[in-house]
Amino acid sequence: MGLWDTLKQHAGAQFLDVIAWLDDTRNTVVYRFPVFNQAITDNSKLVVREGQAAVFVSEGVLSDVFGPGTYTLDTRNAPIASFFKTIAYALEYPYKGDIYFVSTTQFTDQKWGTPNPIMMRDAEFGPVRIRGFGIYTFRVTDPGTFLKQIVGTDGLFTTDEITGQLKRKLQSALADTIGQARIPVLDLAANYMDLGDQLRDRMNPAFQEAYGITLTDFTIENISLPEDVEKALDTRTKMGVLGNLDAYAKFKAADAMEVAAANPGLAGAGVGMGVGFGLGNVMGGQMAGAAQTPGQFNPQQGLQGAAPPAPPPLPGAEKWHYHGPTGQAELSLAEVVQRIQGDRDADHKLWKAGWPGWRAWSEVSEVAAKIPPAVAEKPSFHYHGPAGDGQKGLDEVVALLEADPDGAHLLWQSGWSEWKSAKEVSEVQAALDAGPPPPPGSPPPLPT
Repeated sequence: MGLWDTLKQHAGAQFLDVIAWLDDTRNTVVYRFPVFNQAITDNSKLVVREGQAAVFVSEGVLSDVFGPGTYTLDTRNAPIASFFKTIAYALEYPYKGDIYFVSTTQFTDQKWGTPNPIMMRDAEFGPVRIRGFGIYTFRVTDPGTFLKQIVGTDGLFTTDEITGQLKRKLQSALADTIGQARIPVLDLAANYMDLGDQLRDRMNPAFQEAYGITLTDFTIENISLPEDVEKALDTRTKMGVLGNLDAYAKFKAADAMEVAAANPGLAGAGVGMGVGFGLGNVMGGQMAGAAQTPGQFNPQQGLQGAAPPAPPPLPGAEKWHYHGPTGQAELSLAEVVQRIQGDRDADHKLWKAGWPGWRAWSEVSEVAAKIPPAVAEKPSFHYHGPAGDGQKGLDEVVALLEADPDGAHLLWQSGWSEWKSAKEVSEVQAALDAGPPPPPGSPPPLPT
């Protein structure tokens, strides 16, 4: 059968002189060139533009990947000939294969966010929950791997079909990256760029191997705390800005009194009463005379300057941030020592301003000096012998041996494979060799 017979058999086929892809979208990653019921002539042109790659699949198997450039599809081009085997036979056989165009440009402004809060441990606030959101950018750097692992036979593959998988991977990696960085919550905003770069470098090897793509940018736009925690921080900031709260309360009381004076009726009286009780009677005792000390309120002269500075804390009154089995609190040194002595083996942590993190109580010299050394406990044994069966302390075992040296006294402790004679136990033998202590009041041994 000749060329024209073949063309007659495949009626409706059209010759393709130029194979190219023009894309005006911003989210198409892979486009399969329509070649069904079409004939590709010898010496046709394949045009691959910048930001593209062309992947040839021959009978279901990836054949060749072409970067930007113009290629002549003829039988003298070895890579082309290996793919278009039908051209070598002058279209005697139908074309079997697919041509995929892959966009290798960067897909920008891909949004990510944490659907659920991330738990982290902060040195100052303890366990906290945070959320984050931002954008990332990726591009296909290995079209063959991307086609084989992700696209399959999809003729039109968009970013929407892979961003869900990428976002889940990035959210998991973000939690690990923040946890390993151990950056205080209040300092996270100053480290957004460093954290984004760390996550990008950490995920790229896995993305390149599994998907054939590269994460070119990861941007953290915001990391936030729960609403109630942010309100508490706002209150703490407000208190710091106000400074002398006593003077501020008196100033607000003066404003309220002006409101009450301008409304002499029942409503004004209610305002005055509410201010008096709500501010804890801050005016009580201060309006008795006209002479007022600085920082106090005078009804005729108004607020008299700022309050004098508060005295320094008394010696020994320093407070420590404590975290342990009884919870978290701000305690004095004596209270810290009391809690540690109540459960010496528990995990007691301490922190104060200026420290980079929490410390064990044994690492704090002021506290460790107040804790007496632990007294070594004498061992106890499971006993079997003339005195019956039961749990015996070292002193009891020694007394039984001294009372009945020839008796069969057997001992056992956890970890031993079998019962032992009491005389074979090193602790018992050492106690027997030491003998009884000297009687009270006896003179020391004579010098030799």
